[in-house]
Amino acid sequence: MRKGKDAVMRLLAKGEPVPYRQMLKALNISRRDRDQLDHQLDYLVESGEIVKMPGRIYALAGSGGSVRGKLSVHRDGYGFVMPEDGGEDLFVPARYLSEYMHGDIVEAQVVSTRRDGKREGRVTALVQRGVTEIVGRFEAIGKGGRVIPDDPKLGRDLFVTPGAAGGASKAKDGQIVLAQITAYPAGARPLEGRITEVLGEANDPEVEALTVIKKYELPYVFDDKVMEEARKQPQQVTEEALSGRTDLRERLTVTIDGETARDFDDAVSVAREGERIRLWVSIADVSHYVTEGSRLDTEAYLRGTSVYFPDRCIPMLPEELSNGICSLNPQVDRLTMTAEMLFDASGERVDARFYTSVIKSAARLTYTTVKRVLVDQDPEATAQNAHLVGDLKVMEELSLRLNGLRRRRGSIDFDLPEPQIILDLQGETTAIVRAERNLAHRIIEEFMLAANEAVAGFLENTPVPSLYRVHENPDPLKLQDLAEFVFGFGYTLKLQEEKVNPLELQKLLGEVEGKPEERLINEVLLRCMKQARYSAENLGHYGLAAESYTHFTSPIRRYPDLVVHRILKRVLSGKMKQVDKDRLEARLPETAAHTSKRERVAMEAEREMVDLKKMQFMRDKVGEEYDGYITGVAPFGLFVELVELFVEGMIPVATLPMDYYVHLEKSHALVGERTRAMYRIADKIRVKVASVNEARKQVEFSLVGTLEKRPIEPIQDVRNSYERIPVKGKRPKPRRR
Repeated sequence: MRKGKDAVMRLLAKGEPVPYRQMLKALNISRRDRDQLDHQLDYLVESGEIVKMPGRIYALAGSGGSVRGKLSVHRDGYGFVMPEDGGEDLFVPARYLSEYMHGDIVEAQVVSTRRDGKREGRVTALVQRGVTEIVGRFEAIGKGGRVIPDDPKLGRDLFVTPGAAGGASKAKDGQIVLAQITAYPAGARPLEGRITEVLGEANDPEVEALTVIKKYELPYVFDDKVMEEARKQPQQVTEEALSGRTDLRERLTVTIDGETARDFDDAVSVAREGERIRLWVSIADVSHYVTEGSRLDTEAYLRGTSVYFPDRCIPMLPEELSNGICSLNPQVDRLTMTAEMLFDASGERVDARFYTSVIKSAARLTYTTVKRVLVDQDPEATAQNAHLVGDLKVMEELSLRLNGLRRRRGSIDFDLPEPQIILDLQGETTAIVRAERNLAHRIIEEFMLAANEAVAGFLENTPVPSLYRVHENPDPLKLQDLAEFVFGFGYTLKLQEEKVNPLELQKLLGEVEGKPEERLINEVLLRCMKQARYSAENLGHYGLAAESYTHFTSPIRRYPDLVVHRILKRVLSGKMKQVDKDRLEARLPETAAHTSKRERVAMEAEREMVDLKKMQFMRDKVGEEYDGYITGVAPFGLFVELVELFVEGMIPVATLPMDYYVHLEKSHALVGERTRAMYRIADKIRVKVASVNEARKQVEFSLVGTLEKRPIEPIQDVRNSYERIPVKGKRPKPRRR
């Protein structure tokens, strides 16, 4: 075997990748010795000394390339390295991850590449540990104990030794704790640490929130110096602050927000000018109070964004500002930045100007109130807002024009329903409902999009360094997968040179509207998209089909908007010097990367909190039946989402009716060999809740029956499929031919 390895390594040391058949000839391998060579090649690939490329071509390690990035570990043990340069993720089998943890920054070596471009690799070096603290449930063991992580991706328990400072004596069995890691796994040594904080009892809503806050390291308490600076801000607009501002206090201006909103950072006003409509979007001038380099500014930068849980908000700014002097409350003077735009009958912007201003909001309207006036034509709501009805109708007309223009140029609207968690006074989940999105939401959405795009275009043309909200073109391989996926539903997606016109995607979304597969295809399409992010370089916005786009409209809750306000104000004042441009060019890339990261962390924390509340709701629902849609098919079972409840779970294949099930990957189906029963993605089924595992955030269902099946298209022959999954009983005898 040693001679075989040396021969292979000498052959590959010549530098050129060698196909398998060429290797057989070069090494003079007989048919009888091929198995021995195959085992040797597998061993060398496994050990990382050589790499295997598509077409069974071999090369020395390093030929396949290396990847540096963040390690994301699945609860089943395998993981992916997400490259820092944004390339395709690298799959890493579980056997290579014994000493590495979810969140680590690692170097990895590519060891093989499939024909479809998917790569497999092994971690070769640790760059930086990603997790230093763990939140979890403490389990007492003798005088010591262990912490079972709340995050199943961590994949291992943390052991607390009896003599450790801050050891097991700090916590009681079953409590939720925060533990600091003192030793990482290496060889036979387990993960070790010490308890630094006892958060409280499991299932306490306050503890649940703290668990997520600690897990994602969200700053949630403002220190005394930040609060002191916030309290020094005036609670009323001063005469001095009005100097040089355009006075819009006599213009009829309103805010439109949700019923529970407490901070109002945008207000709107309209006026008809013949066939044209003029729009004023006035945004809270947070930059007037939060000056660059102040303690408030440093804290806002650190947080990056406000974080919203079902029962609370972790604000970017103290409430003294966000709910006070910066909030556009009704009937009080407020300092603002205004984007004034004029639109023609087709929705095209024909003029725009920007300036500092002062407004006095005439009314704090809600989405529900505006809907009652414009959609329901409710007499009571109309009478109560009689002085606003005319302007509201003009707003509706303008929003339709703007939406029509966006759709004509290819803007993609993902109108996916969102869950709304209903809580009681104790913070327990009492219901999960579909969050309403009506005409009033769309009016404000269109106006904010228009203002953001206008500001981005102005800064781009000035020109001046700025922050942009960018959305790059989708990955070609994912688009190809999408085209194959929707073809299985009878839809055609035209790809041109590995690209797709946004109008094609918009057309697809229109075709699936109202169909059982609508939500599924929307979600698959959304996963094909790259994540929007902040950038100092204007790369355009694919999803909005916009050449320039930024975030300007929410400086109370998003730090990038605050940065854009400062840049815009300096440009408008004529004070933007070359030294300022140089400073911005040096700092903006880091600001963009940081705020993009903070946004992703906030989104993950918000999603986890919603999932916790869903598990809380399902806790006592075992045995109850619900309707659901099959959202995914795998060899091991069916993924199901309950209709209207937005709760996801799985039906294990072992619990399906007795049969041998074949996984048809291309058709996204499981088919029984004996009964020919078929379960396909987007089928509507009836399920029973079998179990709820709150610790792993998993719900298991059992199948009750099928309600609706989508039309059958030609699928591959079951007998030619390579993956059979036995379920209960003996395998049926094959038919004689």
